[in-house]
Amino acid sequence: MEKLLAIAKANSDKVEIFSLEQTINLVKFENSKLKNIECKVQSGISLRLIKDGKLGFSYTKNLINREELLQNALDSLKGGVEATFDFPHTKDLPRLSTYDPSIENISNKNFVDECNRVCKKLSSKTKGQINVSAGSAIDKLRIINSSGTDVLLSTSNYFFHNTILYPNSYAAIHRMLYLKKFEKSPDEYLHFVLDTYNRSLKKVNPKAGKMKVLFMPETMYVLMWRLLSATSGKDVYQKQSPMAEKIGEKIFDAKITIYDDPLNDKMPNARSFDDEGMPCRYLPIIEKGRLKNFYYDLHYSKKMNTKPTGHGYKSAMWGGDTVFLKPIPSLEHLHIKPGTKSFSELIKLMDKGIVVAGALGAHSGNIQNGDFSIGLSPGLYVDNGEIVGHVKDAMIAGNIYNAMKNVIDIEDTCYPVSAGTFPAIIFDNISVATRK
Repeated sequence: MEKLLAIAKANSDKVEIFSLEQTINLVKFENSKLKNIECKVQSGISLRLIKDGKLGFSYTKNLINREELLQNALDSLKGGVEATFDFPHTKDLPRLSTYDPSIENISNKNFVDECNRVCKKLSSKTKGQINVSAGSAIDKLRIINSSGTDVLLSTSNYFFHNTILYPNSYAAIHRMLYLKKFEKSPDEYLHFVLDTYNRSLKKVNPKAGKMKVLFMPETMYVLMWRLLSATSGKDVYQKQSPMAEKIGEKIFDAKITIYDDPLNDKMPNARSFDDEGMPCRYLPIIEKGRLKNFYYDLHYSKKMNTKPTGHGYKSAMWGGDTVFLKPIPSLEHLHIKPGTKSFSELIKLMDKGIVVAGALGAHSGNIQNGDFSIGLSPGLYVDNGEIVGHVKDAMIAGNIYNAMKNVIDIEDTCYPVSAGTFPAIIFDNISVATRK
């Protein structure tokens, strides 16, 4: 990397090199039987350079020819992408505990044994199809640039995904376990999925209308996607955010506090710097219902004449190879502050209502405006404070800025899921469409 930096500096004004090595192991069980074992080792390098105020970019999976990689980046300057920012000089970062070396001694056999154990434990208590997966990921990241930054990060991750499918359906109850090291799945984790599934096994067809709706942690991303868009420095700059002029205003219920905390190393994938080498920091987005901050990468902070917040990540809503992506504003460590009631207590607060346990079409609707319209896969029906079955062919629709003003209560525990770490939340007065 140092040689590449040297030759790139000789041919441009500013240079950044991003290097990532990954080792991924994954075991999948379908219908309680081993289906697949994957072992993947991959690496890659991406190069960003700035010359005469223009941005160049190239990447490779195997750094065999430095000159060719550099030439590709220089050729991309012809695209005329403006670059008014500078790469940061980052030093004196906080020391975080992001890597547990015990992950190196865990093999796919351990994952197979754990999946077998869980399948055996659950299959004796339900007739539903049990699909589970377990795996680990080790990432080694390094960023160096022409401003003098040279930062390193190693992370270890273990994940276990437990799913029980309804008969003749792809709808399921599921939950993810996400840790820095291998641990056996705790009984309470397994019991939640099993108990929720068994309680909801009966098919029901309730009347449509406006009612209480509980979003499980696994489906909170439907709402968070809308907020992420509205508070992104990119959308604010492009005048696509309805929140652009509302900093300091109360936009949600006072029970809602949402923040990004990459420095919390009790969680997997903690970060002291983002994918541009900028120092990370705690950033409140919503505080007791009030809009506190937007988030920025280097590019859009310069466009908006404000300071970067350390949220430039090689990220994309629909995924993609990290090395191939360019940094954009992104909240990678999003949290919703928990409440004081257990999940079962939340259910008891619902006279009649729907639990959103799975979502179809989360990308539909005007995301920038906060609109959502999703199919339920599944939706669980609650009657008189009890889950009595699951609903097929049902939908909910609304707007996040209305829903988040009608919060009944929030679960006391947060879970790592898609888009962040969230509790379950009950909202009032949400439109539900069913066959009736």
